[in-house]
Amino acid sequence: MGSNSDGSGEGGGRVRGLVLKALVLIGGALLLKRLTKATTRWDHARIVAESLSGEKYSRDQATRDPENYFNLRMLTCPVTEMVDGSRVLYNEQAFWRTPQKPFRQRFYMVKPCPKEMKCDVELNTYAIRDAEEYKNFCDRSKDQRPQEEEVIADIAEHLTTVYLSQCERGKRCLYEGSAPPGGFPNSWNGASYCTSELSVHRSGEIHTWDRGFDEEGNQIWGVKEGPYEFKPAPKPAAPSGFTDMFSPLNLAPAVTLDKRMEGSFVME
Repeated sequence: MGSNSDGSGEGGGRVRGLVLKALVLIGGALLLKRLTKATTRWDHARIVAESLSGEKYSRDQATRDPENYFNLRMLTCPVTEMVDGSRVLYNEQAFWRTPQKPFRQRFYMVKPCPKEMKCDVELNTYAIRDAEEYKNFCDRSKDQRPQEEEVIADIAEHLTTVYLSQCERGKRCLYEGSAPPGGFPNSWNGASYCTSELSVHRSGEIHTWDRGFDEEGNQIWGVKEGPYEFKPAPKPAAPSGFTDMFSPLNLAPAVTLDKRMEGSFVME
């Protein structure tokens, strides 16, 4: 009797152990499946839209190379979502000292690339029909902003499209891409067409490089040295005092400012 009882106990323990191991294996397999689940087309679009959003500055770049880059503030925020799921964002750029006076305002429309294309995200840029009404859109409370139906009506002419793909393993970026060969028509300052490049980085940086060219391929406007590098806004810090007033980032010779602006970005 005693030996039979011990045998039954050992057998039951062995069964319980096997069941427990099976449950652990199944649970691990389900977790692994969840972690390795393929990113969907709309996941890519969401990640890019969220990465673009927020307040970012080119301060570090302007400190390194004040002759070619300004300390600019780029502010982007979600506006609405189209019927097909495309995300509409509002984007503006301004000098960091005068954020209430943006010199550039755009709508972004972010959506997955068409299935037949070898890219992940399509980023379209549009002009704004009544840009004055949208100044400091992201800084305003929702009841002080144009409403969603107004926004859709104010999406004006298409300007550029950038096709983004996931960056190769080992790179700092998440997504990178450019406008198609030949760019898009652009007549600002005597240009014939423009090109656009953009990369989304893991650190929250956005690198953007817009340039205009004439019919012969000569660059007419835009920075020649490389893209603007916008980093997420730093946490508020105490003013550095008297010396900061005379930083080269805050003072620029009046006689050269207009020329530098022409070479840096499009004002219209």
